[in-house]
Amino acid sequence: MKKIIIINGPNLNLLGEREVELYGSKTLKEIEIECCDIFKDEEISLDFFQSNSESEIIDKIHISKNCDGMIINAGALTHTSIAIHDALKIVKIPKIEVHISNIYNREEFRKNSFISPVVNGIIAGFGTHVYQVAINSLKYLQE
Repeated sequence: MKKIIIINGPNLNLLGEREVELYGSKTLKEIEIECCDIFKDEEISLDFFQSNSESEIIDKIHISKNCDGMIINAGALTHTSIAIHDALKIVKIPKIEVHISNIYNREEFRKNSFISPVVNGIIAGFGTHVYQVAINSLKYLQE
Protein backbone atom coordinates (compact mmCIF):
# COMPACT_ATOMS: atom_id res chain seq x y z
CA MET A 1 0.00 0.00 0.00
CA LYS A 2 1.30 3.43 -0.96
CA LYS A 3 1.34 6.01 1.81
CA ILE A 4 0.75 9.67 0.96
CA ILE A 5 1.19 12.42 3.57
CA ILE A 6 -0.89 15.56 3.05
CA ILE A 7 0.51 18.49 5.01
CA ASN A 8 -1.55 21.64 5.57
CA GLY A 9 -0.22 24.86 7.05
CA PRO A 10 -1.50 27.87 8.96
CA ASN A 11 -5.17 28.81 8.96
CA LEU A 12 -6.23 25.83 6.86
CA ASN A 13 -7.91 24.50 10.01
CA LEU A 14 -10.41 27.34 9.40
CA LEU A 15 -11.47 26.19 5.94
CA GLY A 16 -15.22 26.33 5.60
CA GLU A 17 -15.53 29.50 7.65
CA ARG A 18 -12.62 31.61 6.42
CA GLU A 19 -13.08 33.61 3.21
CA VAL A 20 -15.65 31.16 1.87
CA GLU A 21 -15.89 33.10 -1.39
CA LEU A 22 -12.21 32.31 -2.00
CA TYR A 23 -11.68 28.90 -0.37
CA GLY A 24 -15.18 27.38 -0.46
CA SER A 25 -17.38 25.99 2.27
CA LYS A 26 -15.73 22.60 2.85
CA THR A 27 -13.79 22.08 6.05
CA LEU A 28 -10.40 20.40 6.03
CA LYS A 29 -11.98 17.37 7.71
CA GLU A 30 -14.60 17.20 4.93
CA ILE A 31 -11.83 17.36 2.32
CA GLU A 32 -10.04 14.52 4.10
CA ILE A 33 -13.19 12.37 4.27
CA GLU A 34 -13.95 13.07 0.61
CA CYS A 35 -10.43 12.12 -0.50
CA CYS A 36 -10.40 8.95 1.61
CA ASP A 37 -13.78 7.97 0.16
CA ILE A 38 -12.76 8.62 -3.45
CA PHE A 39 -9.52 6.62 -3.13
CA LYS A 40 -10.80 3.89 -0.78
CA ASP A 41 -10.61 1.16 -3.43
CA GLU A 42 -7.05 1.97 -4.38
CA GLU A 43 -3.92 0.81 -2.62
CA ILE A 44 -3.35 4.25 -1.08
CA SER A 45 -3.19 5.32 2.55
CA LEU A 46 -3.82 9.03 3.09
CA ASP A 47 -2.45 10.74 6.19
CA PHE A 48 -3.75 14.30 6.64
CA PHE A 49 -1.86 16.67 8.95
CA GLN A 50 -2.45 20.34 9.75
CA SER A 51 -0.52 22.75 11.94
CA ASN A 52 -0.29 26.48 12.45
CA SER A 53 3.30 25.96 13.64
CA GLU A 54 6.17 26.14 11.18
CA SER A 55 8.32 23.91 13.40
CA GLU A 56 5.65 21.18 13.56
CA ILE A 57 5.33 21.26 9.78
CA ILE A 58 9.10 20.92 9.40
CA ASP A 59 9.16 18.01 11.86
CA LYS A 60 6.37 16.29 9.89
CA ILE A 61 8.29 16.78 6.64
CA HIS A 62 11.40 15.24 8.21
CA ILE A 63 9.58 12.07 9.28
CA SER A 64 7.84 11.77 5.91
CA LYS A 65 10.89 10.31 4.18
CA ASN A 66 9.35 6.84 4.47
CA CYS A 67 6.18 7.87 2.65
CA ASP A 68 5.65 7.25 -1.04
CA GLY A 69 4.60 10.82 -1.76
CA MET A 70 3.74 14.17 -0.22
CA ILE A 71 1.16 16.87 -0.90
CA ILE A 72 1.79 20.20 0.79
CA ASN A 73 -0.39 23.26 1.14
CA ALA A 74 1.81 25.41 3.35
CA GLY A 75 -0.64 28.32 3.31
CA ALA A 76 1.05 31.66 3.92
CA LEU A 77 4.31 29.89 4.81
CA THR A 78 4.61 29.13 1.09
CA HIS A 79 5.69 32.75 0.59
CA THR A 80 7.92 33.17 3.65
CA SER A 81 9.54 29.94 4.80
CA ILE A 82 13.02 29.10 3.63
CA ALA A 83 13.09 26.54 6.46
CA ILE A 84 10.21 24.59 4.88
CA HIS A 85 11.98 24.87 1.51
CA ASP A 86 15.11 23.34 3.06
CA ALA A 87 13.15 20.55 4.78
CA LEU A 88 11.39 19.65 1.52
CA LYS A 89 14.71 19.65 -0.31
CA ILE A 90 16.07 17.04 2.13
CA VAL A 91 13.19 14.57 1.72
CA LYS A 92 13.66 12.59 -1.50
CA ILE A 93 10.09 11.53 -2.28
CA PRO A 94 7.68 12.86 -4.92
CA LYS A 95 6.13 16.12 -3.68
CA ILE A 96 3.29 18.28 -5.00
CA GLU A 97 2.47 21.81 -3.86
CA VAL A 98 -1.23 22.67 -3.82
CA HIS A 99 -3.24 25.86 -3.39
CA ILE A 100 -7.02 26.03 -3.30
CA SER A 101 -7.01 29.49 -4.88
CA ASN A 102 -5.00 30.64 -7.87
CA ILE A 103 -2.07 32.35 -6.15
CA TYR A 104 -1.11 34.02 -9.42
CA ASN A 105 -4.25 36.15 -9.65
CA ARG A 106 -4.12 37.37 -6.07
CA GLU A 107 -1.87 39.78 -4.19
CA GLU A 108 1.61 40.25 -5.61
CA PHE A 109 3.38 38.70 -2.59
CA ARG A 110 1.48 35.41 -3.11
CA LYS A 111 3.08 34.93 -6.53
CA ASN A 112 6.41 33.99 -4.93
CA SER A 113 6.72 30.46 -3.58
CA PHE A 114 9.77 29.22 -1.71
CA ILE A 115 8.30 25.71 -2.04
CA SER A 116 7.93 25.49 -5.83
CA PRO A 117 11.64 25.01 -6.61
CA VAL A 118 11.81 21.82 -4.50
CA VAL A 119 8.60 20.00 -5.53
CA ASN A 120 7.73 17.97 -8.61
CA GLY A 121 4.69 20.04 -9.51
CA ILE A 122 2.13 22.65 -8.52
CA ILE A 123 -1.67 22.46 -8.65
CA ALA A 124 -3.56 25.68 -7.92
CA GLY A 125 -6.86 27.37 -8.46
CA PHE A 126 -9.26 24.42 -8.68
CA GLY A 127 -10.76 24.81 -5.24
CA THR A 128 -10.61 21.90 -2.85
CA HIS A 129 -10.34 19.52 -5.81
CA VAL A 130 -6.61 20.30 -5.87
CA TYR A 131 -6.13 17.57 -3.26
CA GLN A 132 -7.78 14.90 -5.45
CA VAL A 133 -5.84 16.03 -8.52
CA ALA A 134 -2.59 15.89 -6.54
CA ILE A 135 -3.30 12.38 -5.23
CA ASN A 136 -3.96 11.21 -8.79
CA SER A 137 -0.82 12.97 -10.01
CA LEU A 138 1.33 11.28 -7.36
CA LYS A 139 0.27 7.91 -8.73
CA TYR A 140 1.95 8.84 -12.03
CA LEU A 141 5.08 10.22 -10.39
CA GLN A 142 5.58 6.90 -8.60
CA GLU A 143 5.39 4.71 -11.72
